[in-house]
Amino acid sequence: MAKRVVSGMQPSGLLHLGNLFGALDNFMRLQAEHECFYFVADWHALSTNYEDTARIREYTREVLIDWLATGLDPGRSTLFIQSRVPEHAILHLLLSMITPVPWLERNPTYKEKQENLEGRDLSTYGFLGYPVLQTADILLYKGDYVPVGVDQLPHLELTREITRRFNALYKTVFPEPQALLTEIPKVPGTDGRKMSKSYNNTINLSDTEATVRAKLKTMVTDPARVRRTDKGNPDVCPVFTVHKSASQQAVIDRVNKECRTAEIGCIDCKGLLADALVARLTPIWEKRRELVQMPKLVDEVIAAGTTKASAVARQTIAEVNAAMRMG
Repeated sequence: MAKRVVSGMQPSGLLHLGNLFGALDNFMRLQAEHECFYFVADWHALSTNYEDTARIREYTREVLIDWLATGLDPGRSTLFIQSRVPEHAILHLLLSMITPVPWLERNPTYKEKQENLEGRDLSTYGFLGYPVLQTADILLYKGDYVPVGVDQLPHLELTREITRRFNALYKTVFPEPQALLTEIPKVPGTDGRKMSKSYNNTINLSDTEATVRAKLKTMVTDPARVRRTDKGNPDVCPVFTVHKSASQQAVIDRVNKECRTAEIGCIDCKGLLADALVARLTPIWEKRRELVQMPKLVDEVIAAGTTKASAVARQTIAEVNAAMRMG
């Protein structure tokens, strides 16, 4: 029997290369082997963007278009929007009643984002408690596996702790979800930090070819390589890290060798990466253009996914209510 995979993405901005190499490529592999539920986590976007919700609806649709353009198949994966299935909120509420506050406060991402996202008040219950909503997202569909990067492992372990607590307090309703680590856990952005919408350092899947090439020209490289004649160290170069995700092995080998001997400069290295990215993104761009011209098709995908997800969610809530002697 196929195992069930559950994962979501926040529509807090446009999807980028980090999403493609770090999650979407994995999503597409998994849909060939498992029963997959992938949702746009629009409620999660409120955890850090509650003061400015103007574009969440727009970004939600853009995420779905990018998913379809990159190859997620609604015939093999259930694709839907979190807020269209209110059982996510119901289970979040019930799980929040049994989750100790210290479990949430020790989450490393909680303090990290508060330090890095300047100018935002993140002292809200929603931001502190969003791992409980993540837990509800997974348990609602009784996910066996959750594809995550290494930085998300603490969140998944918290999900497992909440799962064990619920099953011990009431009745064993939920399986303990297991991590499926992505092959590329971190893709660097143009400033060398992890590529993130929050850091404004992304190369987006919807960027034009000209924009992709322009952004790459500004990308930081080996900080010790000041002059063209200086020998570089690809091991510490963000551009080379992206090469390893996007380029053919022959190009990766060439850059790895010629950077160390100064046979190739940073400008030429970035040009090779730009060519590789354009080759990878061109079919996505073509599919995106088709989907933008077919809004009804996107609506039909959302409706079908919502119907399937809702049926599973309602059954789970019925089991939870029975276990807790509620309802």
